Amino acid sequence: MLISILQHTPHWVWWLLAALVSVGVSQTHPRHRTLRAATAIPIAMAALSFYGVVSVFAAQSIALVAWAAAVLAAVVISHAAGVGSKVRWLAAEQRLLVPGSWVPLMLILGLFIIKFGANVALAMHPDLSGDGLFAVSVSLAYGAFSGIFLARGLAMWRVARQAEPSSMAF
Repeated sequence: MLISILQHTPHWVWWLLAALVSVGVSQTHPRHRTLRAATAIPIAMAALSFYGVVSVFAAQSIALVAWAAAVLAAVVISHAAGVGSKVRWLAAEQRLLVPGSWVPLMLILGLFIIKFGANVALAMHPDLSGDGLFAVSVSLAYGAFSGIFLARGLAMWRVARQAEPSSMAF
């Protein structure tokens, strides 16, 4: 059955996975980033996960509530855990120094695997789109990953604002 699932997966999904892995691997090295560039990925990942919930579970408002609650919880927990605490603002360059980390790659892969698994389950059992437990479970997972991504983006803004509150560059 696994072979059949993999064979029937559209080719563009594998290209998307390759692109996401490439983005994730690029995050493992320290880099200088503008504030806009550093927050683009977290915003894009959160938007894609929100779209994933809305596109499949729009009829179930509990799914949207679960997604939002998970985002909020993940942002709060990530902030308390010090996510982004090693990011530094380079005033002379008007850029962030973002240390390399494997965490973004793990988050990207985790979100991809959950989305892939949910889509396979929905393709095999379309009635799951109306199952409240499935909708809440998937939405909580999407929201948790999105919240961690957003916490990283918010940490970048916080570092830049604290360093130079009057002249933040985009």
